[in-house]
Amino acid sequence: MSPENADPIEHQNVPQAHRGLHDFLYSSADEHGAETTAAPVSLGKTADMPVAVQAWCNEAQNAKVAGVYAVLNGAHQTQFVSYSRNVALSLRSHLTQKGEDTCALVTVQPFKFPKRDAMEKLRDEWIAALPDPPPGNVDGTWARTIKEAATQVMSATEREAYEEKKLKLRRAMADGALQEKTMAQTHQRQDLAAAMNDDNWSAVIREQTEQTQS
Repeated sequence: MSPENADPIEHQNVPQAHRGLHDFLYSSADEHGAETTAAPVSLGKTADMPVAVQAWCNEAQNAKVAGVYAVLNGAHQTQFVSYSRNVALSLRSHLTQKGEDTCALVTVQPFKFPKRDAMEKLRDEWIAALPDPPPGNVDGTWARTIKEAATQVMSATEREAYEEKKLKLRRAMADGALQEKTMAQTHQRQDLAAAMNDDNWSAVIREQTEQTQS
């Protein structure tokens, strides 16, 4: 992951022609159906002690707070360390997936100007400071992206609408690719017809040469 690329990983390497559809399909605001609001002042700094996950989420409401966070169980044992551009959404996902016993407490280091490399560095430092890697960082079952987190906190109705939208947009993208292929085949037939009528085979030869070299 390049430090210069501030986009989440699921938004990288998307062809420009499909960017609009991709952003509509995978935008986190659309996925969890809530507008973000300004974060409360109290969430702009690191707490001295871990706080209850549900209490932190209640205070954040729909605020989009970016930062590094550590989730602890009721015995203050670290279960998962990660970073997110929407910590509240990620925490709600963990609560839904793992329950309040596992996700009892949280420590959050907010980033006013979040940079992927800086957040990754702090996450790795927190993990390295522990006696052992947290189980959630080992088993791979915790949501690690905004997209994963958003789909986990959806209601059944929201998930059904989301899946229907994905299907429609992917069909639209597939139809676009099919149209491009059809246009290419049409041009190929036109070149062949022109060659036969005008006895000018240069376009056909050029296309065959390009296909051979590609």
